[in-house]
Amino acid sequence: MKYEKIIQSLKHNGYKVLFFFETSTAAAEYVDANINGYTVGFGDSATLASMKLAELLSKHNSVVDPGKYSGFEFKEIAQKALLTDVFFTSVNGAAETGELVNIDGTGNRVAGSLFGHKKVIFVFGTNKIEPTLEKAIWRARNIAAPQNVKRFGYKNPCAVKGDRCYNCSSPDRICNTLNIHLKKMKGVDAEVIIIDESLGM
Repeated sequence: MKYEKIIQSLKHNGYKVLFFFETSTAAAEYVDANINGYTVGFGDSATLASMKLAELLSKHNSVVDPGKYSGFEFKEIAQKALLTDVFFTSVNGAAETGELVNIDGTGNRVAGSLFGHKKVIFVFGTNKIEPTLEKAIWRARNIAAPQNVKRFGYKNPCAVKGDRCYNCSSPDRICNTLNIHLKKMKGVDAEVIIIDESLGM
């Protein structure tokens, strides 16, 4: 299999359940069939939004999705998402050696992936995969972050110039923390869903 290396590396790093899907539709159907009767929180993610997972799961789960809010409302909803049974997030970079990389501006997405939930589910497309941790970090900083800044409509140098991270001090900077999952966090049932499509930033 083309992505066998990252699959085996993630399993070695403690991710107990791992699925590979050809399409985001198939992945969404799997999630919809297997997450039922829970409180479900979401990190702000273009990947998850494109799959319409919140809409699907809200039919038979209690869903908390801060992605549609801003300002004080966003903070309030994001805090509630941290108290759910299941937390969904994506990644900005994934190394074939089994590490998962995320950059965050407010910290809710990273916080939700680290502690407090019965299950954390990482969902990402194969466009996020890089051969090494160093390249996954580079991707997160120089590809994903500038695209997310542009998506939010901010005028940070990375979005205006569209080429790389400038390590700026802009008031709308979203690169305030860089988190690397070297292994699965203790005490959390963590699942990785990889989709053979280009998804998110």
